[in-house]
Amino acid sequence: MTLRRVPRLILTAALALAVFAAVAACSGDSAELDAANARADEAEAKAAELQSQIDAGIAMLGDDPAALMQRIAELEAMAAASAEGSRINLVRQRGTLICGSRIDVAGYGSLDDSGRNVGFDIDLCRAVAAAVLGDGEAIEVWPFTAAERGPALQAAEIDMMARTVTWTTSRDAQWGDYTYTTFYDGQGFMVPAALNVSSAFELSGAAVCVIAGTTTELNMADFFRQNNFDYNPQVFEENDAAREAYLSGACDVFTNDRSQLAAIRSSFPDPSAHDILPETISEEPLTPVVPHGDTQWFDLVKTIMAGLIYAEAYGITSGNIDQVLAGENAKAKRLLGAPDTSFGQESLGLSQTVMQDVLRAVGNYGEIYARNLGPETPINLPRTGRNRLWTDGGQIYAPPLR
Repeated sequence: MTLRRVPRLILTAALALAVFAAVAACSGDSAELDAANARADEAEAKAAELQSQIDAGIAMLGDDPAALMQRIAELEAMAAASAEGSRINLVRQRGTLICGSRIDVAGYGSLDDSGRNVGFDIDLCRAVAAAVLGDGEAIEVWPFTAAERGPALQAAEIDMMARTVTWTTSRDAQWGDYTYTTFYDGQGFMVPAALNVSSAFELSGAAVCVIAGTTTELNMADFFRQNNFDYNPQVFEENDAAREAYLSGACDVFTNDRSQLAAIRSSFPDPSAHDILPETISEEPLTPVVPHGDTQWFDLVKTIMAGLIYAEAYGITSGNIDQVLAGENAKAKRLLGAPDTSFGQESLGLSQTVMQDVLRAVGNYGEIYARNLGPETPINLPRTGRNRLWTDGGQIYAPPLR
């Protein structure tokens, strides 16, 4: 494993510089010594963070030297782009958008019969690719387990994560920057209809399938503890493993976000043989996340999400762009980049007509929802409650595009 020693040389050099600074400061006054010690502590912390990222990358790549060298090259490119302060440059140099997502849940992120990545979350990534690269198909989908999402964001391995990620305060502080909420969900429970269970308050003593590294796991523990229920958690890394355990009878209950339960149930041999109980035990606002450290990139992704939402509000679809441009709706024409209008796209490094590219690639928010989750799909999630636009009494909203 000679390759492993190369990054460790970087680590050793960083630590050596920190020690040298501290020793050199010994000839000065106490204030200089304190400053040098602070610099040494900072260098040591950065070196430790670097080593953690290196070890995580090596663990992910195993013993494949070619893959490791390719990953090192990618990290070097990321470092260069970071030094310039622009992930948009990195994406354009690469020619693809790296999207952390999934391939195991229909409606959100899965593979169709031709092997193409499809789903609600995937379309959000395609929207950003269309904005930055002019091509919604220019994405690389990197599948992650739930437990891998945080480390991937912290290491800035990806350009964005769109994998049913719940926005929480600790994740916001530790993982990355969250955009505007694109789906409001809540945790529920699914049981075989043959059990004749009608409420989550009848689940004491149950064996419960749950995915590791999720808010779902924490919420489940809270629910059973607060109600003084005994339960037997069966923890899995992947949805597929949990699904098979549930179907085999190893678990009495499957807990997840209610929309994902509906998606998972749709893949069962007999979906009607399984009931999603009425209780919702948590708040799960879902939205794409980007790594910390690049304000322009964060603003760019937020703006594209806002554009999808406002396109629906203004009645702009993937099929009527030319008609809207010829019409009189000033707000809609501004969103589409009509002459002498702007909503800040030039400050983000985007073209005047960026939303035309986005909408032609994926459609507006409503089109994305209907195509992947709506009543005409196997998921069959009617657009009700908070997932309606604010203009229709819901909470799908973003700041005005001005």
